[in-house]
Amino acid sequence: MSDLKHYGEATVLEAARERISLTFDNFTKVYVSFSGGKDSTVMLHLVMDEAIRRGRKVGILVIDLEAQYTTTMDHIAVVLEQYREHADIHWVCLPIVLRNAVTQFEPRWCCWDPNVREMWVREPPDSPGVVTDPAFYPFFVPRMEFEEFMVLFGVWYAQGERTAAFVGIRADESLNRFRAVSSGSKDMLNGWRWTTRIEEQLFNAYPIYDWKTQDIWIYHAKNPAKRHNRLYDLMHLAGLTIHQMRICQPYGDDQRRGLWLYHLIEPQTWYRVVARVNGANSGAQYIQETGNITGYNRISKPPGHSWESFCNLLLASLPPSTRKHYEAKFRVFLGGWKGRGYVNGIPDEAPKILEDKHWAPSWRRMCKVLLRNDWWCKGLGLQQPKSKAYAEYVDLMRQRRVALKLAADSSFAQESASEVTA
Repeated sequence: MSDLKHYGEATVLEAARERISLTFDNFTKVYVSFSGGKDSTVMLHLVMDEAIRRGRKVGILVIDLEAQYTTTMDHIAVVLEQYREHADIHWVCLPIVLRNAVTQFEPRWCCWDPNVREMWVREPPDSPGVVTDPAFYPFFVPRMEFEEFMVLFGVWYAQGERTAAFVGIRADESLNRFRAVSSGSKDMLNGWRWTTRIEEQLFNAYPIYDWKTQDIWIYHAKNPAKRHNRLYDLMHLAGLTIHQMRICQPYGDDQRRGLWLYHLIEPQTWYRVVARVNGANSGAQYIQETGNITGYNRISKPPGHSWESFCNLLLASLPPSTRKHYEAKFRVFLGGWKGRGYVNGIPDEAPKILEDKHWAPSWRRMCKVLLRNDWWCKGLGLQQPKSKAYAEYVDLMRQRRVALKLAADSSFAQESASEVTA
């Protein structure tokens, strides 16, 4: 078992404060990625405590995804106002592309899309630090991917200086998040597993990675003056356990499981959420189901079909553009396993434990991807590609750093030559 699961005598609160202190010691710039959720809220409070103690200003990045609970937006506004004097606020309301996992007919949607302003769930907030001008950030391209924006914002914010982005993920929440922290092959600062290098001068820092859900609420119970998002109180009244409460854009691959809560908790928001994105209403109705309806847990094939023929049937039922997208992904998947010895094709199915661990290919895995609307085929071990705009901006920043270094080296050489001459 990883040493990340071996706990010492320090409490998780003490350990988080120490990591935050070390981050301030070792990074010229720091900023917090703040969603308004329970994890990022606690992390923001801890980071701001240290920033205020040191008299340092901290960047706060809020990616406003438009279709979000009003209660969460109110919470964000109050917390940002609380720390405004000590923060450099970037409340981003720009047209960014996100996943829509509730329908195959509109597999991606764009928040704050200027072409459908009349359908927006709400207007951008009138608060300090709100960014609605696409030209504000030099790297921004309308309709760029959410994940791309996150990295490029960090590169831009760093401006060539060593920068840390505080991210409030916890290894206890999911296996993927545990892997993000626990990987021994990633590039880290000083061997600290709770850091990950993203770009040359940009690192992610995960100060609360070892907290459990209970620790979040224990912190708030012991620190009642530190505001928490009241939406969780409403979720509790709706019957959710503390482990079921999640806040994010409602149409994502995993987040869609909480879509049904909107009309229960905020009915005034619900009707606009339904109107905004194709498939939201049926997605909310059926997401609690398992099997072929959503692709979760055990799926089955129709009588008389193999998994391969069922996969082809599912592909044939898709809109042409969506079908072409999946066919291209499947060619990559099949080609990769062909290079690993499956020269005569992949099996119809493999032992489920091997499929779940991505250790064996099968047509059943491909069917599950289609049934789950897994647009980037993460269930097949594939990754979301980076856009041309992303690559061009990163290359431009690297060229600038090289030019600055060459200029500095030239200046130093000239000064040295002058000293020798003198």
